[in-house]
Amino acid sequence: MKKKATTKNHFKTRVVAISLSFTIGAMLMCAKFYAFHLTRSSAVFSDALESIINVVASAFALVSIILAARPPDKNHPYGHGKVEYFSAGFEGALIVIAAIGIFKSGLTHILRPQPLPNLTDGLTILLGTGLINLVLGLILVRTGKRTHSLALTADGKHVLTDVMTSAGVLLGLLLVHLTGLYWLDGAIACMVGFSILYTGIILIKESSAGLMDRAEPALLEEISSLLEKHRKDNWVGIHELRAFRSGSAVNVSLHLILPRDFSLKVAHAEAEEVEAVIVSHFEGRANVLVHLDPCADPDCPVCRRYACELRGEKKSDPAPWNVEALITQRPGSPPLWEK
Repeated sequence: MKKKATTKNHFKTRVVAISLSFTIGAMLMCAKFYAFHLTRSSAVFSDALESIINVVASAFALVSIILAARPPDKNHPYGHGKVEYFSAGFEGALIVIAAIGIFKSGLTHILRPQPLPNLTDGLTILLGTGLINLVLGLILVRTGKRTHSLALTADGKHVLTDVMTSAGVLLGLLLVHLTGLYWLDGAIACMVGFSILYTGIILIKESSAGLMDRAEPALLEEISSLLEKHRKDNWVGIHELRAFRSGSAVNVSLHLILPRDFSLKVAHAEAEEVEAVIVSHFEGRANVLVHLDPCADPDCPVCRRYACELRGEKKSDPAPWNVEALITQRPGSPPLWEK
């Protein structure tokens, strides 16, 4: 019940946050294009063009969040959470495309500079949109991290990038206003293009890493510390720990070594206890698979079970369960690709 309630609350929070991003983004986009209409500035155009990407990406993120919340089915046994990685990658690709358009406009204004009318009014509008985006971006990133939503976090980072863009445009156009060097308008646009191009590439890399199930050192460290904290004497060892995120869910698999004289019933109960520790820590958002291995004589030195008639070697101080220890294979096991 707790798992369902937490998941439902996270879903509602994500939907509200991304809907807010879409609505506010659309209004700010209109305001920026109005500022471009007033000033005919290439730099303002670059800022407005990025706002289009914000709105489209927010719409795509909303769809991905709804799809990611769908429960597992026979075709998607691990759920639909990875659609959020597609959302982040799509947003990154859109940012790269926007950067290309910005470079084109910027270079044109560098080669053929022109006066910028109504510059004061345009700067006032950009200042207002920038402040609103700052608050929105911080809310989105914080909510995305709290609800473990990559799509929401990516959208928030993009909005914060838009804030940096607006700030750069404001400072640059203020310099144009003070110096009368109108070619700087195009130069500012190109610098904005380079900035958002970097952000787009980072988002694409994060998306690719998630789709390829790249190891997350922080997640493995978190799980290793958790298992070390709840370690029992009967848990002889753990190896081949694997973990990856799928949307807000965390998928964990591991091999648990137990005394070989345990009955199937007792061993199953121990496995359920390990599973419960991880599921509780992640507030019901974890899927855990525990593979049981019987102990062997080489495990005796690290076994903390004091009363054991099976011990063949003397007990020594067991090593801590850190990431390096838990992700390795059991000595003597065949390589993973040969299994």
